[in-house]
Amino acid sequence: FGRRVATNVHTPGFTSNYNSLQSRLDRRLSASWLATVSYTWSKSIAYAANSDSSLFFHTPEARPRNRSLTSFDRPHNLQASSVVELPFGRGKRWAQSGVPALLAGGWQINGVFSAYTGTPFNVTTAATALNAPGNSQVADQVKSSVEKFGNIGRGSSFFDPFAFRPVNEARFGNAGLAILRGPGVVNLDLGVFRNVFSRERWNLQLRAEAFNATNTPQFNNPGATVSSMILNPDGTIRSLGGYTEVTSAARAERQFRFALRFAF
Repeated sequence: FGRRVATNVHTPGFTSNYNSLQSRLDRRLSASWLATVSYTWSKSIAYAANSDSSLFFHTPEARPRNRSLTSFDRPHNLQASSVVELPFGRGKRWAQSGVPALLAGGWQINGVFSAYTGTPFNVTTAATALNAPGNSQVADQVKSSVEKFGNIGRGSSFFDPFAFRPVNEARFGNAGLAILRGPGVVNLDLGVFRNVFSRERWNLQLRAEAFNATNTPQFNNPGATVSSMILNPDGTIRSLGGYTEVTSAARAERQFRFALRFAF
């Protein structure tokens, strides 16, 4: 077409596949207590994570290797929530009138607990010797299984650094895509609501909410470029260079939100 720059062409031709078991249990334990638990067991496989994503391997004979777990695949996802109206105030079990009803009535506590597995990632190496422009390069897996240590922080390996080796030849590495999985996520959101004024057509509510109430870190995947590791002559590690290290976390620090809600 007369163009002299790299041009991406998006055409149909690859498939994606998602299967899941989705379950949910709703239970009203009392007139003022509702609990919900949901669990999803799933698997997502595709040639690329999104419809406009680029392939990892563009060389025709290597294209089948692109079919792997997607970057957003999370096999286990547990969600549990609860809404509890405290039994104080008018029409409730205790403190139905007077000052106790004025102070203790109208309170509601909400909570959402989340726990789900981490996302897959690729173990890569520098593509300097590959001689295949437009392609990415995976490392050679030299151990039949990769031990997962689960360590967090600089100088500590999340997985076995010696399970992979750089590729210094004009060929693709033998490691598969998305064969390892990063840290999982555990999160708790809490809320305290109070109906200050409630009539048939009017309602005034105070809200205080804490997202990630326990301030639990949600760590990102570890570095996975094996060629960044520096070895001593005796084969020991001089520097990991970020390889196998978890050094960052998602922006999910604890946050508070206060609101006044008027409904009519």
